[in-house]
Amino acid sequence: MKIRVLRVIARLNIGGPAIHATLLSRGLDPDRYESHLVHGAEAASEGNYLALQGLDLDRRHLVPALGREIQPWRDWQAYRDLVRIIRDVRPHVVHTHTAKAGVLGRRAARRCGVPVIVHTFHGHVFHGYFSPVRTAMFVRLERALARTTTCLVTVSEEVRQQILSRGIGRPDRFEVVRLGLDLAPFQTAETRRGELKRELGLPDGTPAVGIVARLVPIKAHEVFLRAAAAIALRAPDAMFLIVGDGERRAELEGLARSLGLGDRARFLGWRADLDRVYADLDVVMLTSTNEGSPVALIEAMAAARPVVSTRAGGVAELVGGAGLLADVGDAQGLARHAADLLADPERRRELGRLARARVVPQYAQERLVADIDRLYARLLAEAGRPET
Repeated sequence: MKIRVLRVIARLNIGGPAIHATLLSRGLDPDRYESHLVHGAEAASEGNYLALQGLDLDRRHLVPALGREIQPWRDWQAYRDLVRIIRDVRPHVVHTHTAKAGVLGRRAARRCGVPVIVHTFHGHVFHGYFSPVRTAMFVRLERALARTTTCLVTVSEEVRQQILSRGIGRPDRFEVVRLGLDLAPFQTAETRRGELKRELGLPDGTPAVGIVARLVPIKAHEVFLRAAAAIALRAPDAMFLIVGDGERRAELEGLARSLGLGDRARFLGWRADLDRVYADLDVVMLTSTNEGSPVALIEAMAAARPVVSTRAGGVAELVGGAGLLADVGDAQGLARHAADLLADPERRRELGRLARARVVPQYAQERLVADIDRLYARLLAEAGRPET
């Protein structure tokens, strides 16, 4: 008998959770698993991960009312749709991702008597996402849901400790399962050196500092742009590349102009050719105020790029000594690190080498799929369903 897994995610917008959920749905052995993916609709500015990558999935279920924002009537519709889909599929495992999908999906799974219920915290929404009132509501919901969730998964030990500190779950209910990605294209990124700069009309040798992230408040691009203005004082020929799109694009383009960056700050939108992007970045920066285990840094490190980031969430655990870190919001500290690296090619190469060794193969997709396969088998056996 195949193991039927129903995965629930609020939306397939471009970002780590969508990559993770899609990879597991495609990567688990089809001879052993029947994978279903339930998702809502993303906003136009968020982009769709499957469309960007030219992918599609069998057994994909769209629930239009399932989204990020709290909207009681639409949430009730989404819950009813989830119950209907679960009753049709009869999954052995329901695995939820992201906060809203975790609330509605786990409640629907419990109502339908699903043997194993798993939720992955890709980070947490208890800082920087919602108002204090909504944050407190999510904490209360998560405390209640944890009592009926078979297993709580976090992408880093730091995230696990942060969630436990909020009184959510018990230590024995948690598993740390690091992200896994298709790192092969990034390991050969150096062969594409120069392609992006030629596309942008930049001379060879132009220093380039970049950020790859959704243009949303939690990524704090204003800190990146302020750091860029400071870097420009020490490296007048440097370019600053912003890869991604989102609700803040017009605001951030205006900020770049007001900081005097002009054409030196290029907003490139969504890109499917991230191996070409990383190949031409001399420093990759991340300025988030809250993170789980950021995909952009894993990809950059696999491409042997030196990274400079804020110490947000699980970043320090991911980067270790293979990158340079500053406090959240410290644009000047980030700028100093990046400018020092631009002036020291040998240090950039050394950090790039250390970075690649730190994430390959530890963050490869094969390891993730194997970890989740073992986790499902153990949880099903403990639930008395070893026949699957």
